[in-house]
Amino acid sequence: MSHQPTLRQLRYLCAIGEHLHFGKAAQACHVSQSTLSTALQELESNLGVSLVERTHKSIIITRIGEEIIARGERILSDVEDLMAAADTSRTPFSGEMRIGVIPTIAPYVLPDLLGELRDRYPDFKLFIREDLSEHLTRALETGELDLLLLALPYRAERVETEHLFYDEFLLACDPSHPLTQRPSICTQDLAGSELLLLEDGHCLRDHALEACRLSLKDVSVPYHATSLNTIVQMVASRIGITLIPKMAVDKQILSGTSICVRRLDDSNVHRSIGLMWRHKSPRASEFRLFGDMVRKLNQPDAAEPASEQQGDLVRSGSGHPAAV
Repeated sequence: MSHQPTLRQLRYLCAIGEHLHFGKAAQACHVSQSTLSTALQELESNLGVSLVERTHKSIIITRIGEEIIARGERILSDVEDLMAAADTSRTPFSGEMRIGVIPTIAPYVLPDLLGELRDRYPDFKLFIREDLSEHLTRALETGELDLLLLALPYRAERVETEHLFYDEFLLACDPSHPLTQRPSICTQDLAGSELLLLEDGHCLRDHALEACRLSLKDVSVPYHATSLNTIVQMVASRIGITLIPKMAVDKQILSGTSICVRRLDDSNVHRSIGLMWRHKSPRASEFRLFGDMVRKLNQPDAAEPASEQQGDLVRSGSGHPAAV
């Protein structure tokens, strides 16, 4: 009977798959190159398959090698989760957590959250990566990250999600724009408008269009931006209008501009902010506690009567609502 792979062997193999270079992989694992090579040979011998093809200039991962690396990454990730769960079972938020956050949430949620965590759990180590949803979900799958804070829904495999709160989309435009003269605005009034959106890859774009029941064919898109701050400056320059998350407005993203924001009359013009973690992670209870903290720090304002919400306008300079 062949011997089972060890965690050490899997860790070395995954490092080889990542770096495609024995020297760099050995350095990443803090071992000598000969130790790494010996461990790989033992693993190949035990499994009875060739995992790596060696040439004078490079190495090539075989097909079965790629499959075992993928499985090995999941195994190593599960082991890390197991160790972390053992730590947090004694005292929640006493170890470390690697979290990914999308750019359209990070600057508006993290400052308050980090301050709260620092005050309540001074020994807790939180490592943060800000990136697009596509990259974050891939890092979650491979075990590079433990938890994601993002907009839902987002398609990913072998994950669990939890909704935290809704973030309303507001219409932002220059005060001279014809839409500001209307007593009320609905999503269909945006059809044909020059709507400024984030570039492809930012889920905010798709969620905003979906919430307004619009497609790219329904609007004119003169400019694709990489950040909300860039879009705000474009709106201030009267290049177009945009849909902006209320959390960004609440954190004064429009400060210093004359941009007006208006609520849309339609219902459910919002995005869902939530958490995502690997399926059956032993740290799920800790993640939910983390989510409770995010939720409490981002409680929406008390709902106003529908009649008072219609036509709400906010000028960024003062930050106070004024009925149109």
